Amino acid sequence: MSDKDDLRKYLPLSESTTYILLALAEPRHGYAVMQWVAQASQDTVEVGPGTLYGAFQNLEKERLIQKVSEADRRKTYALTAKGRAVLQIQVRRLQILEQVGAAWARSASGSRAAGM
Repeated sequence: MSDKDDLRKYLPLSESTTYILLALAEPRHGYAVMQWVAQASQDTVEVGPGTLYGAFQNLEKERLIQKVSEADRRKTYALTAKGRAVLQIQVRRLQILEQVGAAWARSASGSRAAGM
């Protein structure tokens, strides 16, 4: 089994997990991750504390993220190399989906116009 096949076992990532990993491209603590996700998703994705800290626990266990510092109960996390590789594959999957969806939307709007 290749390294890429090994990484595919983590896919597909949920929308929330994808945003969390994107947020952790730079080291951030939990509250900063929640703020980043809300802003980046244009408030279409809300990650609450329970979801976030559960995700942190799972992602850290799978070695996709790591704690880089802890001060006054504020833990800061960042992507690992493995987490970055998984995120790259997920982003590519989403790019393909966006291309297929855009092609469908173009053909669907053309079909509607022809039916009028």
